[in-house]
Amino acid sequence: MGSEFSYEDLASQEVAKYTHRYLRDDSINGRPAFVVERIPLDEKSGYTRQIVWFDQAEYRPERIEFYDRKDALLKTLTYSGYRQYLDQYWRPDEMSMENHQTGKSTQLLWEGYTFDAELSVRDFDRNSLQRAR
Repeated sequence: MGSEFSYEDLASQEVAKYTHRYLRDDSINGRPAFVVERIPLDEKSGYTRQIVWFDQAEYRPERIEFYDRKDALLKTLTYSGYRQYLDQYWRPDEMSMENHQTGKSTQLLWEGYTFDAELSVRDFDRNSLQRAR
């Protein structure tokens, strides 16, 4: 991708894609957090495990440590600037990824979230997608 983010880092974080193990209670940014180890079920994952800090009030991920195939700390992802949309969807304004092995980092800034966009199946057919380029 030309950044410290991989496609896997930006893919959906569905519970069913991992096995989970509660590690401890902690705090992050002055707020109580659950610390959970999750292990990807996909054998082709680039990670052996991830340590995630979830905000205890809203269950939002605040920080994720990614461990490589040698089980060494590879990267840390930090989320910040969460905002709630439509009284139900929490989204961060910023995602910062630090690669501990290369010393490089990438910051993603998000804006203009749109919900209830009323898209149809036709919006995703071949012709529509070609016009969108």
